[in-house]
Amino acid sequence: MTASPARAEFEHLRKLQSQGAEITAAVYDLDDNKLIQTLNPAQRLAPASVTKIAITAASLDAWPADKSFKTRLLGLGAPRQNVLEGDLILQSEGDATLDHESLWLLAAQLKGEGIDTVTGGMMVNPAYGPLTCDNQDRCEATERSDTAYNVPLAAIGVDYGTWCVNVRASAVGDPANVRGCGVARLPIAVEGSIKTVAAKQKNTFWVERVTRDGMDTLRVGGNIPMGEDQRVYRAMSSPALGVGLLLKEMIGELGVNFAGPVRLQYGQPAASTHVIAEVEGLALREQLGRMMRYSNNYIADLLTLNLGAARLPKPPSQLAEAGDALASFVASNSLAGASAKAKPRLLSGSGLTPENELSADDLIGLLANQYRRTQTFPVFYGQFVVPRQAPFAFVRQGNADWLDRVTLKTGTMNDPRSVCGIAGYLRKKNGGWMAFAVIVNGGPKVKRIPLYKSMEAARNDIEAVLARY
Repeated sequence: MTASPARAEFEHLRKLQSQGAEITAAVYDLDDNKLIQTLNPAQRLAPASVTKIAITAASLDAWPADKSFKTRLLGLGAPRQNVLEGDLILQSEGDATLDHESLWLLAAQLKGEGIDTVTGGMMVNPAYGPLTCDNQDRCEATERSDTAYNVPLAAIGVDYGTWCVNVRASAVGDPANVRGCGVARLPIAVEGSIKTVAAKQKNTFWVERVTRDGMDTLRVGGNIPMGEDQRVYRAMSSPALGVGLLLKEMIGELGVNFAGPVRLQYGQPAASTHVIAEVEGLALREQLGRMMRYSNNYIADLLTLNLGAARLPKPPSQLAEAGDALASFVASNSLAGASAKAKPRLLSGSGLTPENELSADDLIGLLANQYRRTQTFPVFYGQFVVPRQAPFAFVRQGNADWLDRVTLKTGTMNDPRSVCGIAGYLRKKNGGWMAFAVIVNGGPKVKRIPLYKSMEAARNDIEAVLARY
């Protein structure tokens, strides 16, 4: 494919650029293999979640669309008289979608083997690691978190690395019931209480996770109105340790005696181990769908780490190492004739790291090459959203061409400067195809461009392209 001279349009984005924004943008005709419109196409800017286009393409290049990552329970020997000697080993291939329902399946399979006593403990064996925290939010979450979105990464976790908690109101004046979503009793301490108040009063309850001496504790307080039942998620400080604690609790609730501690073990388990139980995660195509539609950072970064483990000489010890493997993949997709540059800087596959940088050229290269990959393009294309069906209101604006002839992935960020990115495909009036990419960053003097302003300028210019084609 060759890049030919393009029309220098993007009228509304140029105006935004004159007001202090930094912009890279391009539209590429996939039928004629030529750029038809550009604005600083080689300039690399922070893409936020538009980065997820790169890990989607790289994942489909590395594995079949139906690939699933498995999680297993291993034993060191065969059970004798319903007793399993030694430790249980929970081994992971890096499934980002492992949930508490899947843990129950593992526990039930163990019970189904006739085992009622385990003499050892639970050894959690991640596929790689240990991993260092990679940004400020995740590092702070090793000590405290009041959200689900700053989970420190590990090669194994449950419910996206969170404690899933149900808060159910009781009688007025009594404490609400605080329990785990998948267990009768949480395997960590709960401090405080949530008071049940009259039905018409305001909901003020709160839940935070704190960590002391390596052990998580949930702190709770506030009020919940009578009749309410809410589910909340809070980031674990160590998803690998947390999944082991939760599985051990489940196994105990099935009547298996299990007194040993939960520990972490890195590296390959002993060759003498055998599989007692096994579950498969969601197929890759389903994981990508969740990641792209709802911009799930946990899935994106776990897939990036899995990619690094598959492509690098040794497994990654931090996300940035795996991000470098992703950057190499992006560079390998450059279009012939595009501005020759070193590979982009990618510290994550999620875009959560503001240091990530991509250009319109980088994104067009990915989109164009995926379009030519007939064996995977249907899956890749299916991960993008049509604006009329988008989950976010700021995308569901514009004329009929925008709403129905565009598929895209968005990316936004506020700090340390604003980011608004969109990239994907356009359908011509004659049924043909174009690829497009737009990234708007706040500039040195104007660090924050309002999202509505960036989106409006990009949408107006894409609508103008669709009017011509």
